[in-house]
Amino acid sequence: MPSILTPPEIERRKRREEIRENDNGNGRRPPTDKRTGGNGEGDNWNDRPNGRRGPRDRLSQVRMGIFFGLFGVTMFFIAIVSAFFVTKANGHFDAYSRYINDWLPTAIPSILWLNTAVLIISSASAELARRSMFLEQDVMDEWLGIGRPTSRRATLWLSITLALGIVFLSGQWVAWKQLAAQHAHASNPSSHFFYLITYAHAAHLLVGVTALITALIGLHRSRRMLSRQILVDATVWYWHAMGLLWLLLFALLEYGQ
Repeated sequence: MPSILTPPEIERRKRREEIRENDNGNGRRPPTDKRTGGNGEGDNWNDRPNGRRGPRDRLSQVRMGIFFGLFGVTMFFIAIVSAFFVTKANGHFDAYSRYINDWLPTAIPSILWLNTAVLIISSASAELARRSMFLEQDVMDEWLGIGRPTSRRATLWLSITLALGIVFLSGQWVAWKQLAAQHAHASNPSSHFFYLITYAHAAHLLVGVTALITALIGLHRSRRMLSRQILVDATVWYWHAMGLLWLLLFALLEYGQ
């Protein structure tokens, strides 16, 4: 049975076809990509005259900036992990020539397992928000001024991500309080590194929470579609990096002592 098109739908399709026919590679088309599921790549935006930069170039530049920023964060944590293993392996000889190693494994609070699950789920919701910003039909409607379907959907998923991020940080606070209440090995280097690693990660995740809040504000206040896409895309990639980093750090704390 053939589909029935209403007058508004006919007008909407006509406007889309006019834009596609008139597009000469000057960056007028919104950043969407059918084949990659919404990554802003694989399009024709490099074919612009006079060397003009279009949406794809700006998106790539922001992603590259995020990559270099995360490289610095990675080197910071590599230094902490290196000190972790060096301290763990070091010891000293006492007055009786006995080799003493002050390192005693710290019992990891079980709530960290729950925190890890929460962060994994938050990364999934963040990715749904990012992909919703590049769905071609919704992006075209929003770019044409026919509502804001991408922003509404991204707002929902980013709000879920923000809530889960706050839950994760609250769980970390509970873990710190539990460990402090145990008074277990207060002078143990292992417990010192536990606090150092979890504090440092929480501080970087707090930056991600701030970025999520900024992205949510931008979804409502920014008038440019590309600006909203870049803001959400950059925020989500940073959030993914913090989630992956936590998985590695958690494995270190749980199995590396």
